[in-house]
Amino acid sequence: MPQGIRKVNVIGHLHPDTDSICSAIAYAHLKNEVEHTTIYEPRRAGTINRETAFVLKHFGFEEPELITSVTPQVKDTEIQRQGGIDGEMSLFSAWNLMRDTKADTLCITDEERNLEGLIAVKDIANANMDVFDVGVVGESATCYANIVDTLNGEMILGDPTGRVTGGNVCVGTTPEMMEDSVKPGDIVLVTNRYETQQFAVECGASCLVICCSAHVSDLVVESAKGHGCSIIATPYDTYAAARLISMSIPVRAKMLSEGILKVSVNTAIDDARKMMAKSRHRFFPVIDEEGKYVGLISSPSLLTAKKKHVILVDHNERSQSVEGLEQAEIMEIIDHHRIGSIETASPAYFRNMPVGCTCTIVHMMYRENGVEIPRDIAGLMLSAILSDTLAFRSPTCTQVDRDAAEDLARICGEDIQSYADAMFEAGADLTGRTAEEVFHQDFKVFSRGNVKFGVGQGSYMTENSRHAAEDLVGPYLAEAAAAEELPLVFYLFTDVKTSSSEIMWAGEGAADIVARAFDAKIEGNMAKLPGVVSRKKQVIPALMATLQSIQEDQD
Repeated sequence: MPQGIRKVNVIGHLHPDTDSICSAIAYAHLKNEVEHTTIYEPRRAGTINRETAFVLKHFGFEEPELITSVTPQVKDTEIQRQGGIDGEMSLFSAWNLMRDTKADTLCITDEERNLEGLIAVKDIANANMDVFDVGVVGESATCYANIVDTLNGEMILGDPTGRVTGGNVCVGTTPEMMEDSVKPGDIVLVTNRYETQQFAVECGASCLVICCSAHVSDLVVESAKGHGCSIIATPYDTYAAARLISMSIPVRAKMLSEGILKVSVNTAIDDARKMMAKSRHRFFPVIDEEGKYVGLISSPSLLTAKKKHVILVDHNERSQSVEGLEQAEIMEIIDHHRIGSIETASPAYFRNMPVGCTCTIVHMMYRENGVEIPRDIAGLMLSAILSDTLAFRSPTCTQVDRDAAEDLARICGEDIQSYADAMFEAGADLTGRTAEEVFHQDFKVFSRGNVKFGVGQGSYMTENSRHAAEDLVGPYLAEAAAAEELPLVFYLFTDVKTSSSEIMWAGEGAADIVARAFDAKIEGNMAKLPGVVSRKKQVIPALMATLQSIQEDQD
C-alpha cells in the first residue's frame, strides 16, 4: 500500500463509454485485492450512457461517484479540528479556551453542528476594553451560571439557570452614594458592610455580588428572598470583579453572524486562496458536504495541500481527462489508444497495448497477479470488450480480446452473442433522449498541431435505429461544436451488423477533410464509410494525416 495516501481515484475519460467505466471499476478492485487495501476507488468523469447503465444494472453495480476535477481541495489540507462552541459560553471561558488551544478564532454551532457564528480574540479584547458599557450583562440576557463561573464564585441565593433581564452593573459603596445610582434590576457589587448590602436589596437590585468572599448575614439573605434578589459570592475584590463581570456575557452577543466567509471541504485551493485574500480574518470555518461545521483553516494551511492521486484508464490525452490533472499525482496509466499529450511530474507505471479494449489489459493483469475474477467484475469486463470491439467486428479487435471475452463469459455465465445484442439495443434506445445526450454518450477531443477537433460515435444494431439517431444528432452538430469550442466536429453512426458507418460533421472545411481522409463521396452533409467501424484505428489516424497534410500545404 502506498504510504501516506488517503485515496486513489481510478478515472476514465470525459463522456465515458462502457470501457471507461468498467475498466475503472475492475482495475480499482484488482489494485485493492493485490495491495490488501480499500484506497482505490473508481470514479466517472461524466454522465454514463444507456449502454453502460444497462451493463451496471445487469451486473448489480451502482454508478461510480462523479469527479470533475482533481485539483487540490480544502479536504486535502490540514484542517484544524477545533470543535464548535455553544453560543451561551461566556467570553471569559472562550478566552481561556483560545489560550489553552492556541487558537484565535472559535466557531459557534448548534447541537447539529450548524454554523451560527464565529468570534475572534480581537472581538473579546474589544468587549473587555468597552468599560463604559455598563448595561451589556443585562442586554445580553446573561445566564447567572456564567457570572458565577467567570467570578469563580458561589450562588448563595437564586437560580443559576436564570438570566439577567436588564439593568446596569454598578459598585455599591455607601447607602448615601447609592441612593441616586442604583436602580431596580441593577447588579450591585458590594463588600462586607451590612448597610450597603441591605440598601442595595431595598433599591430593587436583581443581584448582589459579594466581593472578597465577605460575610452575608441571614437578615440580608431573607430580605433578598423577599425582593427576588439573587446573591453571588466571589473571592475577587471589587476592582477585579468589576473588570471581569462583563466577560460573563455569552459569545453570541459579540459573535459575527452575518456575512461569514466559509469554505467547503470540496472548495478548490485556488478558490479558497482568492477568497481569503479579500478578508481581514486569519481563520475561516470549514463545512462538510452536508453543510455541517468541521473545523478551521488558515491561509498558511493552503500551502501544505496534498496532491490527489489518480490512475487513468482508457485514455492518455490531456483533452480527454478531468480538470486539474496537472496538479495531481498520476500514479498509473492503463490504456489501449495512441500515446497522447499527458505528462507526469514523476515516473508512473504506464501500460499501453495495441488491443481492442482497456478491459482486455485489465483481464491480463488479473491473471498475471493470480487474482480470482468475481462473476460481476467479469461481466463488466466482458461488456467493455464487446462494446469496444463491436462484438469482435472492429479492426481493433485482436485474438487476445476474443480469448479474454471467452474467459470472462465463462466466469459470468453469459452467452456472448445474445448478451451483446441486448447490450447494443439498450445503448441504441433513443426514447426520451435529447440530441445533446446522444451526442455526448461517446465523444472525444483530439488535436493535430494548432487544430483541435472532436469525434463522437454511436453504435446501432438496426438500420432504423441508426437513421433515427442521424435525424436527431445531425442538426445538433453545429451547436455542439460551438458548445465545445471546437472548429471541427465529426460524428460516426456505426451499423454493428453490417460493419459500416455513416459520418456527419460540422465546421468550415469539414466536408473536404472527410472526402480527402476517407476518399469518400459527399452526399449532402453525410458520407458513407463501408468497412469503417473503429474510431481509434480507422478514423482518427485518417483525420490526423489529412489535417497534417492540409497544414503542410498551407505552410
